Amino acid sequence: MDIGTSLKAVRKLKGLSQRELAKRAGVTNSTISMIEKNSVSPSVSSLKKVLSGIPMSLVDFFSIDDGSVGDLKVVYRSNELLDIGTGELVYKLIGRDYPNRAMSVMSETYPVNADTGAEMLQHKGEEGGIIVSGKLELTVGEEVFTLEEGDSYYFNSEQPHRFRNPFEQACKVVSATTPADF
Repeated sequence: MDIGTSLKAVRKLKGLSQRELAKRAGVTNSTISMIEKNSVSPSVSSLKKVLSGIPMSLVDFFSIDDGSVGDLKVVYRSNELLDIGTGELVYKLIGRDYPNRAMSVMSETYPVNADTGAEMLQHKGEEGGIIVSGKLELTVGEEVFTLEEGDSYYFNSEQPHRFRNPFEQACKVVSATTPADF
C-alpha cells in the first residue's frame, strides 16, 4: 500500500487541505506534506495521530485497497456498474450508491445506428463528456457536431440536445451530468 497516495486521496475526499488536516491532527504542515510525498514513512502512532484529524481509524485506512474509504465506497468494479440504458444504448452509472451525489458519471456505449431518440432531450444542469472510441453525432439546439475519439463536449442541458451514432462502428463515451438525476 502506498501510504502517501492513500492519505492524500482520503484527505481530498474529505475536503481537507494539508493545512486543515495538520491543524486538526496537531502536527505540522510539513509532516502531512512529507507523508503524502512518501518522503517519510510514518510510524503507526504518527499515522494514527494524523488519521485522528480526518477522523479515520487505522483499520479503515488500511481497508482502502478493498475499494472503500470508511463507510464510503470509492472503487466500483466493472461488474458493479448499474446499466440504466434503454433499448440498444448502454449507460453504466458510476457511483450509484454514493450518498447525495452531485453529478452522474457514466460510461456510455452507442452501437451503430443507435440514438437517444427523435425527441430532443432537455433538462436542468450541465453535461460534459469525452469520446473514448468511435464517432458520435451531437446536436445542441440547431447545431450538429461530429465528435471523434479524443474530442469532448460540455454544454448547458437546458438547451435541446440529442446523441446519435450513424457511423460504422460503436462509440464509447465517458460523461458527467449535473444534477445527479439517475
